[in-house]
Order: sequence, then C-alpha cells, then structure tokens
Amino acid sequence: MTTERGAPILELRNVSTHYGLVAVLRDVDMDIYAGEMVCLLGGNASGKTTTLKTILGYVTPSEGDVVLDGNVVSGMSTAEVVRRGVSMVPENRRLFPDMTVEENLRLGAYLRRDRSAIEAARETVFETFPRVRERLKQKAGTLSGGEQQMVAMGRALMADPKVLLMDEPSMGLAPILVEQVFEIIKKIRELGKTVFIVEQNANMALSIADRGYVIQTGQVVLADTAQNLLQNPLMREAYLGEL
Repeated sequence: MTTERGAPILELRNVSTHYGLVAVLRDVDMDIYAGEMVCLLGGNASGKTTTLKTILGYVTPSEGDVVLDGNVVSGMSTAEVVRRGVSMVPENRRLFPDMTVEENLRLGAYLRRDRSAIEAARETVFETFPRVRERLKQKAGTLSGGEQQMVAMGRALMADPKVLLMDEPSMGLAPILVEQVFEIIKKIRELGKTVFIVEQNANMALSIADRGYVIQTGQVVLADTAQNLLQNPLMREAYLGEL
C-alpha cells in the first residue's frame, strides 16, 4: 500500500521512552504518509498518550528517533515541533472557557505571521464547521460538547499543520456526540490533511481510518489496514467487544 508513496511524513523509528526506570514505549515503529488517516488503538496505560507526547517533544525518547518530513525532531522543544508542522487536538478539548471562540481560534495561529494565510485558514475552518462562525463571539465554555470539539479542531487547523494529532476525540462525549465528532473528523480528512488519531473507540476509529496500529504495554502488537484490523479475530476479541 505504501510502496509508491515516497517517504513518510511522520515516522517513529525504534522509539523507546522511559519515565525514570520504567519503560513506557519499547521499540515502537510507525509510519504515517501524507494524506493518510491513521489510528493508534489500545487500552488504558498501553502507551498511547506517551506516543503523542514523544511525537510532540514533551518527552524525549531514550532510544530511537521521531522523524518529521525527513528531519529528526526528537530532542527538540515542543514549540519547535509545532513550528515545523505538528498540531494537536488535546483530550477533553482544552479550550480556554472564558475566551471567545474567535480568541481560541486565533491562538491556533500564534506561530504564523502571514496574515493572508491566517485568514485563508480561518475561512477553511468556517467552511468546514459553519457552526463555529455562528458562535464566534460566544465564550467557549458556553458551547455544547460537540461545538467545543469543532472549535478545538478548528484551532488546530489554524496552524495549517503537516500532521494533525488527535488525543481521544470521543473522550467524555455521549454516544450521539461521538458519531458527530467522527463525522467532523471525516470533514478534516476531506481537506486532505494527514491525521493521526489516538482513540479507545476502536470501531469508530477504524471505520474512518486508512490504517491502524494496536499498542499493548508499550509495544506495537498489530499493524494493518483498518479493514483488515476490523476483521482480525484477535482485534475483535480484545477491542471490538466480540468474543
């Protein structure tokens, strides 16, 4: 599937990460290609969030490299990794509740200087999420969960990232809102963005992803197309609620 795509836009090469003496990631290899939607699945304490923290530079690998667009970025500050093109929609959205939607969106573009490009990104956000335009003057804390997720995703898109990371986008949402959020993620996919989703809801994530990785106790134990993972008996037993 990936043989004619050239180099990945984001790679983890034999990445191990420790917290003190505890190994949280062990020899993790992942490739994400431009325009793909890839999901990382696993239970609690499996290493999913540490994978994101390692990509973003919150944590430096004890071994191996994180490579963005051909350049090693592990060891760089989070601000530098973001400047080079990684943006994140954090778990539980993490908006500034007392700031307006407009102000929250503007924060996404804080590293950009080209005003016309920022305005173009803003228009893209409005076209993708018309409701965000309607809520610009409202405080973010007054929005519904689904609307907050749209603003969080819009804020990340304001950076015009090479890779968009999403940490548990369905976390804390009612089932009907989970479906809405994944419809929103599909819209981002239609913009041609490269998306890496960390998610516990395996069924929903695999229904919209191209490929998936499954991580257990810090090691990748399965890697395949989303379709194959949905049909994998081990996957169905462990993560899809079917015995």
